[in-house]
Amino acid sequence: MNTFRLSPLFVAIGAALALPAQAQSLIELYQSARSFDASYQSAKSQFDATLAKAEQAKSAILPTANLALGLSRSTQEVVPDLGPSSNRSFGTQSATVSASQPLYRPANWASYQQGLKQLDLAQAQLQSADQDLIVRVGQGYFDVLAAQDSLTFVKAQKTAVAEQLASAKRNFEVGTSTITDTREAQARYDLVIAQEIAAENDLRVKKIALDQLVGKSNAQPLALALPLKLPALQALDVKVWVQQSETAHPAIGQSQIALDVAQLETKKAQAGHKPTLDLSASYSAMNNLEGSSSAGVGSRVNAGSIGLSFNLPLFAGFATQNRIKETIALEEKARNDLEGAKRAVAQGTRTAFFGVLSGQGQVAAFEAAEASSQSALDANKLGYQVGVRINIDVLNSQSQLFDTKAKLAKARYDVLLGGLKLRQANGTLKADDLQSVNALLLAK
Repeated sequence: MNTFRLSPLFVAIGAALALPAQAQSLIELYQSARSFDASYQSAKSQFDATLAKAEQAKSAILPTANLALGLSRSTQEVVPDLGPSSNRSFGTQSATVSASQPLYRPANWASYQQGLKQLDLAQAQLQSADQDLIVRVGQGYFDVLAAQDSLTFVKAQKTAVAEQLASAKRNFEVGTSTITDTREAQARYDLVIAQEIAAENDLRVKKIALDQLVGKSNAQPLALALPLKLPALQALDVKVWVQQSETAHPAIGQSQIALDVAQLETKKAQAGHKPTLDLSASYSAMNNLEGSSSAGVGSRVNAGSIGLSFNLPLFAGFATQNRIKETIALEEKARNDLEGAKRAVAQGTRTAFFGVLSGQGQVAAFEAAEASSQSALDANKLGYQVGVRINIDVLNSQSQLFDTKAKLAKARYDVLLGGLKLRQANGTLKADDLQSVNALLLAK
């Protein structure tokens, strides 16, 4: 009797354990991936290292200072020709402070300017890594939703085919249909079972990939809210997107920085023919404790100096001339790389743009096909009931309807992901762009 009284408690606990984890939005999973994804964290560490490296370039134009301390102890033994020998010990203490300031060093200033370019390079590299992370999270997010939809449609098709199989068996038993209808329905049912197994495995694999990306053990993406109206492109002219890429794309920015650095490297090479001028100063103090090897009494010596150091290169075995030729060639290479990057980005932007337009057209076509497939299925079911259609007609209509539903869902996800990839292609993708996609998801 007590067992039956406790059973509601066990049922409640079992129901609580069976509840799915709270679903996460696209923005939540992106934020989680930012703190977990190894590729992004690696790029962020590289960004920090590049910033530190850029600061190192300042040392070429800033003064340097050094402090040197010395302490020694000596023992001197004097052995005369006649008489006993004598030993004497004395010590020396020294301290020197020196400083130097470059006054005119063109190569050092070029190195400093190259260091400043490293700041821009670090920013462009991190921006590229962030855009890549946004697209990868979006890809994983919609892959899971598409796999879930496919599994849902396969299960629905299995239910419909099972009902058709049962109907065929009943009609055969009463003699209103042949065994062929039953066998066709059974074959279609077995095929759907195989499709269900494949869909379950595909969903499992897609979830594992998303979990690994965002660092969660059971990520649950929010589904799209239906009916869905896909957002239109902000600009319907591909030239606008290409023009934005010329100033916004991180790959073009990195190539431009590489060209600037190459030009500064040429200036550094040309500085090999120019003079250098440095200002230097030093102050030293030396204590001779208990005398020295030449004096028997202790002494202290203080010395200070300040001066200019001028150096003019005259001949370096043609090394400077050949170095200039090398840097000029590398500068031309960087200029060609920049042009190649611009062309590649423009081509990628056009491809992504027309891909989104094509996807939007496919969504509209699949929506029309879904309505037509539903009407065809209803007509075939009615025709089967009145005897003007056979069982295979109904089964084919069911397969066509669920296949169209799956393709429609996948096309919607491809358009939304294509919008993110289009912004990545022209370099304008930011985390804020996820807001428009997030607004299309079901509310928690």
